[in-house]
Amino acid sequence: MRILLSSNHRYPAAGASGSGAVPREFPSGSGFVIHDLLAKGLAEAGHEVYYLLPRGAEMPLPPGVTLLREPIFDVDVVHTMTFRDYDLVRAVRQVGIPWVATCHLDPTVPGRTIPDPIEYNWIFVSRTLAHSLGRSRYVLNGIDPEEYLFCEMPDDYFLFMASLEWSAHKGLDVALRLAARHNLRLIVAGTGKTEEVIEQTARQCRAVGAEFVGDVRGVTKARLLAHARALLFPTQVNEAFGLVMVEALVSGTPVIASANGACPEIVTPEAGFVCRSEQDYDNAIRRVSEISRRSCRNLAINQFHTRRMVADYLREYGAEIASRSNHSAAPAQVMGVQP
Repeated sequence: MRILLSSNHRYPAAGASGSGAVPREFPSGSGFVIHDLLAKGLAEAGHEVYYLLPRGAEMPLPPGVTLLREPIFDVDVVHTMTFRDYDLVRAVRQVGIPWVATCHLDPTVPGRTIPDPIEYNWIFVSRTLAHSLGRSRYVLNGIDPEEYLFCEMPDDYFLFMASLEWSAHKGLDVALRLAARHNLRLIVAGTGKTEEVIEQTARQCRAVGAEFVGDVRGVTKARLLAHARALLFPTQVNEAFGLVMVEALVSGTPVIASANGACPEIVTPEAGFVCRSEQDYDNAIRRVSEISRRSCRNLAINQFHTRRMVADYLREYGAEIASRSNHSAAPAQVMGVQP
């Protein structure tokens, strides 16, 4: 299959090293990370992958993945993950190429309203998000376990990790309150687009004695995840997926999460705690050592591996191609590219 993936970040999304307290243009972006993994996984599965990245790449793409700065239309399916790929989507609709778009967040969350002048052919990243928006089509995100470390004996700290623009949505205030009440060592990681949001977070952390480390990536991030006693993820919104939860689990680190959004879909009793009240959080912190770190890792590998995600997307591509097989489009020159 010939597959065109499209995104607006600069490859690779994850990066080998963090910026600490220095702002980044793309401070988070699990969708970008997932798209990079999908490109690699599709190529490893034997498909021809064309990666449309107008911002280019800082390092060579995986074998079998071709970097593009302009779209091509001699493909079987187009898959975009950015809501602002309007020109590309209009083009593929005009030409008649099967296409899908992944929705990585709840567009109804205040502050996240996404302009949608065209009808997006959405695939959501969790069953919960799809159902909350009256849809049924979803593919759970996946990760590559080889990019993470596993630790059987953790250090004595809890971890909160999020994009700082959305730290209130992700429940940073809840995590800080828990740390103060239980006298926990809490490490807060993440960065934002501006110095102001980074400094605001640093002040919040200093006020309760939490350690703010800023942006962490690569081996540093892997170690931080693997050695934590637990990840605190008290998200306050309809969480679309929560990739950091799976990153923690594959590292062997239990998750203490709220009951919002997809958290109950990700965090099962053998891997952590889903909390609906302050008392639930208190009990979870006291009981977190009861969770088997090996069970956490096994859950992540069995249910959230990149290979499973790739297979699920291939299924969706096939369904999309089949549904359009009876339709044909007249040749047209779109965006200056001849199909």
